[in-house]
Amino acid sequence: MANGKILRQLFRAGTAGDADAFRLASKAVIEEERQKQHHLLANDLEQILYGSDLNLKASNTPRVHYDVPVDKERGLPLLDIRTPKRSLDEVILPPSSSAALEEILEENRRADVLRSYGMKPAGKVIFFGPPGCGKTLAAEVVAFELDRPLAIVRLDALMSSFLGETAANLRKVFDFIAQHPFVVLFDEFDAIGKERGDGSDHGELRRVVNAVLQMMDSYEGRSLILAATNHEKILDSAIWRRFDESIEFPLPDEKQLKEILSLKLRGIRRQFEIDDKEILKEFKGKSGADIERVIRRAAKRMILREQEFLTIKELKSALLREDLRKS
Repeated sequence: MANGKILRQLFRAGTAGDADAFRLASKAVIEEERQKQHHLLANDLEQILYGSDLNLKASNTPRVHYDVPVDKERGLPLLDIRTPKRSLDEVILPPSSSAALEEILEENRRADVLRSYGMKPAGKVIFFGPPGCGKTLAAEVVAFELDRPLAIVRLDALMSSFLGETAANLRKVFDFIAQHPFVVLFDEFDAIGKERGDGSDHGELRRVVNAVLQMMDSYEGRSLILAATNHEKILDSAIWRRFDESIEFPLPDEKQLKEILSLKLRGIRRQFEIDDKEILKEFKGKSGADIERVIRRAAKRMILREQEFLTIKELKSALLREDLRKS
């Protein structure tokens, strides 16, 4: 069963006769069923939505047109605008981090109430922690929960080899996001917020960090800015003060491991229990992304070998492949 958030969107769109919104909500239902491994149901729903012409399937980009700024040097768009599909129940965090994320959502949902008292919702938030622990996923979830498009800043386009062009591109990005109610993600934020006094510092890096600080100070736009980094210790100390909130995304503990395994193994028939100590020991120290890759690989083997159940042996084999991949 699709989650309540998506169902409400679907019903609102249907009763309002909003075909575009109905199609987006329907796509979200289909995607959720696929994530639950309910592929037959997802295929049936897709057939109903698109009929015989599956070429009508929309891309990952909203149908609303945005005049996205481009890099002067190469003509590359500085942002990718996407329709979010992942909901809050897919983010598994420690209680303190989860509470902080929900607080940010509530503040932005009820921003008008805060403003009536002369206060503002959190508008600039940084996510930090090891790779694969849900920072990028959380940005998509925030956009989904707030019913906003997700705008991902493209570092490959933002960073320029020409003197002063990176700062100029940053200005274009901030001017653009100020005009629309996006959730904006600056992924790998350390690339533009690195400590200015470190050994590799040079003039252009210092100018870029200074530009980031100035633009964040003066930003009064409509978008919620999220930054994500795997390397919080190399960020310039002045950067932290520019954010209203910071949320840590650590490696999962045993309780969170069980929750992640339960989520990722949903719909897969298996010959073991999720709280099996042998299973938990094997996954200790793995990130959520690691776990998802392992389970996906094991499930593929199970399907291709026409096995009815996923076994611990298949899971251990997939874990070994993951360790070799990362070594």
